[in-house]
Amino acid sequence: MAAPFWLTATPIAHRGLHDRASGVIENTISAARAAIEKGFAIECDVQLSSDGEVFVFHDDALERLTNASGDFKIFSKTEIGSLSLKGTSDHIPTLSEFLDVIAGRVPLICEIKSRFDGSIAAVQRVAEVIASYEGPIALKSFDPIMVEATAHHAPDRPRGFIGESVYDDPEWDFLSAEQKKDFATLQSLDAMKLDFLSWYIKDLDHPTPQLARGSLGLPIMSWTVRTADQRIKAQRYADQIVFEGFLP
Repeated sequence: MAAPFWLTATPIAHRGLHDRASGVIENTISAARAAIEKGFAIECDVQLSSDGEVFVFHDDALERLTNASGDFKIFSKTEIGSLSLKGTSDHIPTLSEFLDVIAGRVPLICEIKSRFDGSIAAVQRVAEVIASYEGPIALKSFDPIMVEATAHHAPDRPRGFIGESVYDDPEWDFLSAEQKKDFATLQSLDAMKLDFLSWYIKDLDHPTPQLARGSLGLPIMSWTVRTADQRIKAQRYADQIVFEGFLP
């Protein structure tokens, strides 16, 4: 499908419009409401509980944002739902709760987290949850297998791949050199059936996103834009920004 106009119409608040200093934590109902109030689109992260419910939460581990510890995926829906986020009364919302709050008022860009183990269970559950949602929503992932799965399980929703050109951060050490090269050069492009590409701001002028933009006509969504210089770069090389720490 052609990328819908709303995908690039309004800047996207990274994990909602959050400000920890003010007590508004990322990926919470409060952050979603703050973004809606300002008219921004929202980006969120989702992953599965041990019993297959999809929650809005970024980290693999619970320690940074809650007083619990351990891997997110080993906790049940009930256990996760009972947790409060540090210093707030916010809890970790399910995707269903998040959608109920947004209610189509602004676009939602949903990043499906992956453990790169071949499982597409998160995609399947997300597809079930959003099946009856009437608001604008797009799906994306760092994992080509997950993106390909969205084409099958949620074919009517725009889909994108999140990539970068080097994968030199230690968080990517688990990837093989071949995987890094394949991801950086979009070797799974045909299988993913992309409607947009989300690319790391540092690597935005790399040939891969620019060829995708110029030759394939794919809109480029740049992440995460945090400074004035990055915004200027994104204005030149991208069609959309995922921003944090300022109001565009």
